[in-house]
Amino acid sequence: MPVGTITRGTTNTNRLRRIDRWTQTLPVLRRSADPLVVDLGYGASAVTSLELHQRLAKTRTDVEVLGLEIDPARVRGASEQLEAVRAGQTGFAPDAAVRFALGGFEVPLPAGRRAAVIRALNVLRQYDEADVLPAWRMLVTRLQPNGVLIDGTCDEIGRIAAAPMARRRSRSRCASTASTSHRSWPSACRRH
Repeated sequence: MPVGTITRGTTNTNRLRRIDRWTQTLPVLRRSADPLVVDLGYGASAVTSLELHQRLAKTRTDVEVLGLEIDPARVRGASEQLEAVRAGQTGFAPDAAVRFALGGFEVPLPAGRRAAVIRALNVLRQYDEADVLPAWRMLVTRLQPNGVLIDGTCDEIGRIAAAPMARRRSRSRCASTASTSHRSWPSACRRH
């Protein structure tokens, strides 16, 4: 049973472009032996997961994106969108290493895999404050050593964003979270 609560699920094309560009710069993505990125709570459309893969593949051609949603209807909808991608009916690469599955904060991954990056944008802001820290603690256990959890929020068209980050330093402990704003992102991330 997925851990969490179904949220609004609103999203837009290019909404997370700045966070995606910033994610491209993360050392763990560039260096990981298993460049698995989880898009947790992608919402009512698969577009943010597909865009995430498209952008990260420019940095790491073997990146794999797993979109997780707690709502089975959203997983079915994303899978239908992925069928159109595979059929060459969209602007996304038909062979994009993207898949969708049912899951929440437990981040179900096969065979002991851990994510290099977990992106949970516009998810936890919809939870009670008391529920956020337990969710973060659960999520970081699903990261590779030096893996990064990106939580945060942005406006509906992605112009304004805030993304605190937690990094898993070793197998046994996590670093404290650090906050970042778009002003501290590399200049490539601030482009419109």
